[in-house]
Amino acid sequence: MENKTNSFTDLRMWQKAHQFVLATYKISENFPKHELFGLVSQLRRAAVSIPANIAEGYKRKGKNEKLRFFNISQGSLEECRYFLILSKDLNYINTEQYQYLINQLEETSKALNSYCKVLYEDTKQNF
Repeated sequence: MENKTNSFTDLRMWQKAHQFVLATYKISENFPKHELFGLVSQLRRAAVSIPANIAEGYKRKGKNEKLRFFNISQGSLEECRYFLILSKDLNYINTEQYQYLINQLEETSKALNSYCKVLYEDTKQNF
């Protein structure tokens, strides 16, 4: 599977992940101030990790190495899923905000999983 793009920014999965990060930053601005170095920091760090690892994996030469970075993105995505559940349960975000972020997270997850599946299938064919 050769890169048919000029930059990681051309990847749909990166674009979705970046939009999720922007929305996460905006919504988490309204969290309680005492959570600035707690949940806000953890949520933002995990969110940023998704597109950052996609970007890093994009330039890796080997398919297995690419998959490793994309898998780290998938792990960060699931970490965000939990932080959003916790944020909702603590009433830091309302149901509408939660659903909006979860929908963005799901779109990112689907795009990332599809890309990884194609890449993984491509690695199996080379054996």
